[in-house]
Amino acid sequence: MRVHAPQLSLSQPGNRHALTRAFSHHAGGICIKYLTLLFWLVCVVCEFGATSRAFGHGFAGARFFPATLSTDDPFVSDELSLPTVSTIRTPDNGGTRETDISVDIAKRITPQFGIEIGETLTVLSPDEGRAANGFSNLELGGKYQFLKNDEHEAIVSVGLGVEIGGTGSSLIGADSFSTWAPAIFFGKGFGDLPAALRFLKPLALTGVAGVAIPTSASTRTITVNDQTDERDIEIERHHDVLQWGFALEYSVIYLQSQVQNMHLPAPIDRLIPLVEFAMETPLNRGAGGLTTGTINPGVIWAGKYFQVGIEAVIPINERTGTNVGVIAQLHFFLDDLFPHTIGRPIFGGNK
Repeated sequence: MRVHAPQLSLSQPGNRHALTRAFSHHAGGICIKYLTLLFWLVCVVCEFGATSRAFGHGFAGARFFPATLSTDDPFVSDELSLPTVSTIRTPDNGGTRETDISVDIAKRITPQFGIEIGETLTVLSPDEGRAANGFSNLELGGKYQFLKNDEHEAIVSVGLGVEIGGTGSSLIGADSFSTWAPAIFFGKGFGDLPAALRFLKPLALTGVAGVAIPTSASTRTITVNDQTDERDIEIERHHDVLQWGFALEYSVIYLQSQVQNMHLPAPIDRLIPLVEFAMETPLNRGAGGLTTGTINPGVIWAGKYFQVGIEAVIPINERTGTNVGVIAQLHFFLDDLFPHTIGRPIFGGNK
């Protein structure tokens, strides 16, 4: 689930979502040092809730698609990310550590249509100047899953998200205008490969492509020199941005249950190693083609009721940044935790 399209949050609109979520400057350092240990400890605890397969949402046939951390997933479900945290150092203002703690929740209205809501607390800690913190703009979304092919392990959905301008804090650069983002999402498992390629069957690919369209083409800021009374007018242009990305996954769960039981020990038997590519490309207003983004290798452990994941956040170029960050998420499957109440569609679900 990804209401925010979490990624990088630079001051330039074209880079708005190219960095990922984070802690404070001090907490971010602690996060990098201990998140890996925390991940494995949670995996051990999760074994008490594990079963022979992951029963969570996101199935197409025998294929389970986990909720990815940095790109939006293609399915509609009842789920809760609490929290998603990340840390990365951006090139803003000579060097700034951006930190976020976000919460996202998704709810099915019908079996094929769901809504999403997300909010983020952001902390900016520049090398020079004062730190700032505050909430980002509220983000809402809707998604309709119009194709599901169990035989070929395929899912396709369309969605529309909106960042509601003026609902966040100007101290952390929240926009005063809204941004709309229509998108298409897909997922494809490789379980239909021939038997000769059976060890490639656990592979899966998910992806998203959409355009973020701001409701304001530019923002004009006027400052007055106290000594000379001269006015300085600064115009910041807001670009339409192509937001695209994909995740390549290898499911050990699928390997064990559908290809060959390797008798792997816990928690390795329930891991899904993956690499995510989260990109943004401005389309107009003088910034066309200046792509930013990150490559995020990591791993997800998936149980019956929840999953936990961690990824490195590696900028693809100097425009994005030069420092490696980290993102981690604890994600709950509400449709498995509460299948007869809040975990079922409001209309059309089985009682």
